[in-house]
Amino acid sequence: MKHSSRDPEAVTAKPLIFIISPASAKANNGNWQTASRWQRFLRDRYRVRLTDEWDGKIQADLMIALHARRSAPAIQAWARQSPDAPLIVVLTGTDLYRDIHTDADARQSLEAASRLVVLQEAGLEQLSPALRKKTSVIFQSAPQFAPSIAPSLTPASAPAALSPLAANPAFTVIMIGHLRAEKRPETYMQAALLLKSSGIRLLHVGHALDAGLARQAADTAAACPSYEWLGGLPHARTRRLLADSDLMVITSAMEGGANVIIEAVTSGVPVLASDIDGNRGMLGSDYAGYFPVGDSATLARLILRVRDEAPYREQLRRQCSQRADLFSPEREQAALLELLDNVLLPHQE
Repeated sequence: MKHSSRDPEAVTAKPLIFIISPASAKANNGNWQTASRWQRFLRDRYRVRLTDEWDGKIQADLMIALHARRSAPAIQAWARQSPDAPLIVVLTGTDLYRDIHTDADARQSLEAASRLVVLQEAGLEQLSPALRKKTSVIFQSAPQFAPSIAPSLTPASAPAALSPLAANPAFTVIMIGHLRAEKRPETYMQAALLLKSSGIRLLHVGHALDAGLARQAADTAAACPSYEWLGGLPHARTRRLLADSDLMVITSAMEGGANVIIEAVTSGVPVLASDIDGNRGMLGSDYAGYFPVGDSATLARLILRVRDEAPYREQLRRQCSQRADLFSPEREQAALLELLDNVLLPHQE
């Protein structure tokens, strides 16, 4: 493909790829983590530019766009200016379970794409047979992350340099999700109120993207001291808190393939998850840790069961462990590189 003279790197042999992510590093959400990770996976073989838009000034060999609706302006501009160049659109949870069924821009993005990517197998069910033919499933990944304290150690015998969470003997639950409607964080807050006398510590990490939910989180913390809303935290700090927790909860109403599930599984932390297609596509249809969306009473009961029933807790750990190979960085990178080879090679011959 010919490059614009405005591209100072055009003399190099490596193909140029734009990754469009509507989320920024500051947002620190799943879409940004995916875009950033894919940039790392590709940079040895390709020149990769990660941005939130494409202005058309620099031509490229390929565009990868996360989010069919929110990246629609860049997708449509690419389709107009580079109609013969390949375009990969990665479908998020709001794409799959809302926007592609109701939004014209999102549907147009599906048609413009050379290839589509879903991040878990159940996502295929939301697409027509014609669209499935050009869709790949690529599970996301995370490196393994050990807790600060080995399970066989007690806080009294553990090394001195423990995180405050690892040194706390209370059974600790964590939810990682920004305060917005799709994540249904109120379900976790309501469960916390039901568990206020249980001695269980409930952490909540996430930026306040909804003022009403932020007020509810503050009210919950005031009424239930064992519930701690920590706000948004750096990714490394969040992973440490997750690895040092006993249980992770995800309450979302829609997910395309939640990074937090992957990070829990690769940290050896069992998961309780809302019973939605996106979570089933990650954990499997036979997983024993689902609860109905919005059902705080069932969530509270299951949290107590994980704490109090060792066989149930070990069942969840075992089932999560059986999925861990799906979420290895090597597997995700290989799948991504294979997709790009298949898409780019016909255009380079």
